[in-house]
Amino acid sequence: METYIKFYAQVNQNTVIQLQRQVEQFLLQGMKTLHLLLSTPGGSVHDGISVYNLLKGLPIEVNTYNFGSVDSIGVVMFCAGSNRYSVPHARFLLHPVAMQIMSPQALDEPSIEEKLKLVKADQSNIAKVISCTINKQVEEVQKLIHSRTTLEPEEAKSKGLVTEIKSSLVPAGVPLISIYDNAVAMQQGIPGIQIPIPLRGIVQPGPQGVTSITDSFTTI
Repeated sequence: METYIKFYAQVNQNTVIQLQRQVEQFLLQGMKTLHLLLSTPGGSVHDGISVYNLLKGLPIEVNTYNFGSVDSIGVVMFCAGSNRYSVPHARFLLHPVAMQIMSPQALDEPSIEEKLKLVKADQSNIAKVISCTINKQVEEVQKLIHSRTTLEPEEAKSKGLVTEIKSSLVPAGVPLISIYDNAVAMQQGIPGIQIPIPLRGIVQPGPQGVTSITDSFTTI
């Protein structure tokens, strides 16, 4: 059984929970191959790395596709694919990890050092994932990250990030599950998850958005 999921959203707790739920459901139905179509500006480092680790640890084949732009932590999610495809007109963006402080805080020296260690650890994990994927030294990947590197498909292929450039994404007649950011989708009247049902064309709404409150988190 092959499944196609389109992830067109920021990487956050809400969208990653949607993705994980869909993967879990299809695993119970006997999914053997997952095709994950990505176009994302990035977002939460924690959530993106969690998706990567989950997909790499499943006993299935995972193929990833860039159908627009895969930026920041989205590149790590893209690396989960054994086969990694890109359409001809797309891009990949690497840049350093940033920490956002969500509420007023008094930061003493140990607190600042702790947060800096968290940022460095996240950036190290990202570099290691990409390094393993493209068979380059971690230091070389770190330089790409610090240089805020943008890669077009041909250059991404030459570096080993993309295995093939092609325009086709989904075979005719195959159901495609779409995941959006519910906060944005609700503003535009779009359900968070759309599941086309063959022959009926019914669209079923997905789960409601999930809100979390944290004092700080890292994003790229």
